[in-house]
Amino acid sequence: MKCLKSKTVLLILFSIFICCYNSLYATVNLTTTSRGKNGAVVTSEPIATQVGIDVLKQGGNAVDATVAVGFALAVTYPTAGNIGGGGFMLIHFPNGTQTTIDFRETAPLASSKNMYLDSEGNEIPQKSTLGYLACGVPGTVAGLSYALEKYGTMTLDRTLEPAMKLASHGFPVSWSLHQDMERLKSAFTQFPSSAEVFLKKHGLAYEMGELFKQPALFNTLKMISDTGTKSFYSGKIAQLIVDDVQNNGGIISLEDLKNYRAIEREPVVGSYKGFQITSMGPPSSGGIALIQSLNILEQFDLQEMGYNSTTYLHLLGEVLKNVYIVRAHYLGDSDFINIPLDELISHEFCAALVDKINLNQSTPAESLAVSNPFLFEGDHTTHYNIVDKNGMAVAVTTTINTGYGSKAVVKGAGFLLNNEMDDFAVKIGSPNIYGLVAFQPNTIEPGKRMLSSMSPTIITKDGKFILAIGAMGGPKIITATLQTILNVLEFNMSIQEAINGPRMHHQWLPDKIFLEKIWFPKDVISGLMQRGNTVQIMGYHSEVNAIHFIPQSNLFTGAADFRYNGLAIGY
Repeated sequence: MKCLKSKTVLLILFSIFICCYNSLYATVNLTTTSRGKNGAVVTSEPIATQVGIDVLKQGGNAVDATVAVGFALAVTYPTAGNIGGGGFMLIHFPNGTQTTIDFRETAPLASSKNMYLDSEGNEIPQKSTLGYLACGVPGTVAGLSYALEKYGTMTLDRTLEPAMKLASHGFPVSWSLHQDMERLKSAFTQFPSSAEVFLKKHGLAYEMGELFKQPALFNTLKMISDTGTKSFYSGKIAQLIVDDVQNNGGIISLEDLKNYRAIEREPVVGSYKGFQITSMGPPSSGGIALIQSLNILEQFDLQEMGYNSTTYLHLLGEVLKNVYIVRAHYLGDSDFINIPLDELISHEFCAALVDKINLNQSTPAESLAVSNPFLFEGDHTTHYNIVDKNGMAVAVTTTINTGYGSKAVVKGAGFLLNNEMDDFAVKIGSPNIYGLVAFQPNTIEPGKRMLSSMSPTIITKDGKFILAIGAMGGPKIITATLQTILNVLEFNMSIQEAINGPRMHHQWLPDKIFLEKIWFPKDVISGLMQRGNTVQIMGYHSEVNAIHFIPQSNLFTGAADFRYNGLAIGY
């Protein structure tokens, strides 16, 4: 009892330290704003935030800190942080140029279009979401290493050191991590290697305040530190992955891992009222959807409508229906299909979408025609942002798909595998676990990258950094990021006010406007219904993290969302 009490006291002191730490750098409490002159770090997990700040203080740049945070999240935030998944990185350089790194997972070479269907063409429950067959080829280690080698200043072993210490020495279990372990006990017990990591003897969850050590994960990180990506993609770790996956009905091979490459791609770029919007292109749908939405919304007087008024929310619903129907029919991996990218984000194409919008009446989703862009020439993911003193900014969204991914830990390696194969069109026209419908462009093909909603975004004005932003939440990533951007640029909110504001969601199908519980007045809801909208109240909508630069005060303002993982601060 005395031991438990002393651990609790240490937890409280640690939490106070994380919340109150302040110098010229900014660390972020998940429910308050923090400011700094020399840089800022915002993540969904306070220990990882501190790792990023420490790297900046040691002279590292934003990419160095990004890589250190990425590996730290794999230890302290296993619901979404990972080395067994993938993601996207957007980098803004001090000279105003920008690039993106695509480290999205790929379909194994042995995959096939109908691999999750039975003989009658019906989806087999949980086959694409639970266990080893649900896994795409992981890209995180390749992506972080690529970014560090090309744009960082530190060595890989140095950036891995904090994560290795956390895995070896352990860290106190937070309330939310305890809840996750308790909630997922039945899932973890299906996989002995997962139960060995996330549960104690007799299948018990770790209690809040207990020290959580991960020796197998430490060994894995140590091998990466010693030999780089080679061990993960062709060495001992690769063999552990393949043996465990194939012994349990999966299909990832050594050839899949050896062939994996992170890809540097041009970002997609748009504008909104004098601000440049830079985001991730395919195989992410996020950047295209954001730019399309902003192009359409720029044609309306949003301030006159009023923030979260009936008309404003109705308009957002109509815009998002049109954007998500385009997503479903035209977007996928651009290395496999022809995506008319320039046309999709052109003002001409978006003007045609504007013409479809009726501010007084909802257009039924099933009646919407899919606009042809060729006619116009011319709930689990995590997001974090880092800005350094030189103005380099990095926005990263990384995922293993649903919380704790496939729920399967690689035996002997200590890390979870993703369940990203469900992000493909498992069955054309049928919804995935998030209710998203996709068609031919996103069907399963060997080596193909599945379509994503991840939307790491950086906003600049006259080439100068203004905002780095992104979110978690499956398809809600796009709508959460969009509304937060509008709150800042259109309604002049502080970044914390913008993040904390109540949100809506629409994704074409199901044809519903989802509203966050508690916050929307009854007259607004009834007004939406009178215009023909089906309204459904939902729980908290996604989680947004952002860094906003205020030129007048020359300060970086970091803000994190109180939703969901805000519990991680409550040690």
